[in-house]
Amino acid sequence: MRRVAFALSPGRGLALAQSVSFGQAGNIKSSVEVNADNLTVDQKTGHATFSGHVVVGQDEMRLSADRVTVIYAQGDQRRIDRLEARGNVTLVNGPDAAEAGAADYSVGSGVIILTGDVILTQGQSVLGGDKVEVNLETGAANVSGRVRTVLQPEGN
Repeated sequence: MRRVAFALSPGRGLALAQSVSFGQAGNIKSSVEVNADNLTVDQKTGHATFSGHVVVGQDEMRLSADRVTVIYAQGDQRRIDRLEARGNVTLVNGPDAAEAGAADYSVGSGVIILTGDVILTQGQSVLGGDKVEVNLETGAANVSGRVRTVLQPEGN
């Protein structure tokens, strides 16, 4: 079931946030698998950068991008704090998908923030916005910024 909260402003169109469900609730404690063409490790920062056809998988979620940088928890190079995906980002969770210019995934909280002309696709429905925040644990998503969509009357 999709929850939609919006407001129409004279001359401005759809301007507030929309809350929607996105994919299936998942297990954010599952291991994170990364596949890529290349890996570069910065010894000073300890960051690992994957590039070339990068695909990140965790439970039902798949995130692909041109480049993904792994940021480890401070003082613990074995625990991932977050992933920063840049360039041609695609997020797929169950039957739903989103495209964006960038994504930041906080692994501990299971929250992915997509930015840069985000397009969210759910079956025949398409929703766009400046920013989409997806909670992988609950399946909830919030679209904000300049939200764009076409609302169909029931039965169409």
